[in-house]
Amino acid sequence: MATSSTPEGQVRLLINDTATTDPVFTDDEITTFLALEDGNVKRAAAQALDTIADDEALTSKAIRTQDLATDGAKVADSLRKRAASLRSQADKADDDADDGFFAIVPMNVGHRGPELTRHEPGYWP
Repeated sequence: MATSSTPEGQVRLLINDTATTDPVFTDDEITTFLALEDGNVKRAAAQALDTIADDEALTSKAIRTQDLATDGAKVADSLRKRAASLRSQADKADDDADDGFFAIVPMNVGHRGPELTRHEPGYWP
């Protein structure tokens, strides 16, 4: 099991999959989530949470017995909200990393050539 200092361990920490004896995901599955999300820990954790939510929604139904009640749909919804929050955090980190040092600046915007140049109707360079 990876430690929290590795990307795999950080994904596990974010999804509360830290049990050493019976983890929800194998190390290979965690590595795959990271690969699918280009190494972004929060996006990989969000993908893992969505996978858990899908599994919960597919396998658990709303069940009520005398002293027990479960609702798989509510659990799945909660997991998806956590996944959305992690994606939002990752998006914000990406936006913050864009310091504007490199920007694409359109050239010749509004430039139509020398003043007396004739252009065909509808022409715009």
